[in-house]
Amino acid sequence: MTVRPGRIVGISVGALAILGIGVYGPAMLLGPLPAVAVEAAATAAAPPSALAVTLPADGASALGVVGTDGETAVIATAGATEAVPIGGAAKLVTLLATLDSLSLAAGSEGPAIAIGPTDYTGYLDYRAEDSRTLQVSPGEQWSQRDVVRAVLLASSNNHADTLARWAFGSIDQYVAAANDWLASKGFTTLHVADATGLSGDNVGTAEELAKLAGLAVADPAIAAILDGDAPVGVGAKTVPDVVDHLGDRGVRALTRTYTDQAAISFLFTTEVPASDGSEPVRLVGAMTLMPDYETLDPAVAATVDSAVAAAQPVDVISAGSAYGRVVAPWGDRADLVAQATRTSAGWGSAIGEASVDVDAFTTAGAGSPVGRVAVPTPSGELASPLELSAPITDPGPLWRLTNPGPIIGEYLAG
Repeated sequence: MTVRPGRIVGISVGALAILGIGVYGPAMLLGPLPAVAVEAAATAAAPPSALAVTLPADGASALGVVGTDGETAVIATAGATEAVPIGGAAKLVTLLATLDSLSLAAGSEGPAIAIGPTDYTGYLDYRAEDSRTLQVSPGEQWSQRDVVRAVLLASSNNHADTLARWAFGSIDQYVAAANDWLASKGFTTLHVADATGLSGDNVGTAEELAKLAGLAVADPAIAAILDGDAPVGVGAKTVPDVVDHLGDRGVRALTRTYTDQAAISFLFTTEVPASDGSEPVRLVGAMTLMPDYETLDPAVAATVDSAVAAAQPVDVISAGSAYGRVVAPWGDRADLVAQATRTSAGWGSAIGEASVDVDAFTTAGAGSPVGRVAVPTPSGELASPLELSAPITDPGPLWRLTNPGPIIGEYLAG
């Protein structure tokens, strides 16, 4: 029998067609689907607004939140932003640099410090200048704790010098060591020229003063003294709390001084209720270059009141709110909605933009967790899982057979 060429061609084409259908169909029907695309939501949840903290326009000021790790996050600043004279706030550097070098446990007396002729002469000189002093006599023995109390509570200039000389050998050696200590703690604008703050060359920004105050309240020995833990018994010294101011407003003064260069310099701490009902939030504030107490006192009161209001809970992430959407190549779409509500103190406009991270997927049911939304806040990042508002289902055989490109692309990518 003669086989015609046309018959051979027909058989070949038919065989290829059958083979093609046999391979193409299963490949398309069983092949991998392309992942969904993530898009911004049509009405994405915006960062919440919150009441702002009120700070004075006069001078230079800052307010910060002290974290559980002792670090201070500054949440508001006002007035001058450059380095300015800081007055007696420099005494906190004296205390912290000394305690970092010669530690003092909370409640401990520490070693004895002998009052010598230089200490006594310094006391007489400062008293003659009408600067703050606390009386000493040659031959006296003061515990390290009592000297620290005298510097902190009485703002005693002669005791600041005594502490610096005892710890570092001389005032010049103290100044060099203190500035090295400031640099090691990340301060870039704070600089000291003496142990007392009387020099106009003691400078820094209000923002860094607030962070300095945060270190002070986090120090166990200083915190115990601020809480009223005073020594008793033979040899204990009486130290007046002359820096105390605005205690009726829930404020604990850390330093309160006046110099010609810095005018009134006031560092303080206070507590406000936590937004989640847990332990109160510790705040620290710094105000310098304040012209008078008629300006300072209302400014501190307004700051504290506004901080209490700003600490009220704000829904940073709201359950059910859309933070994006996913769209499948075959037309299915669903919103990415938050599973949980997360709240935090707003502290004004400090809440950041939400960021969305979605796992790669092709199909998933409604309510399936597929990603995460996170929002930065002054107290740390808050996050919630994201779930689908509707299912993303398999497109079915018709779409698969008529859209080979995406499926072949996934084959090649795999």
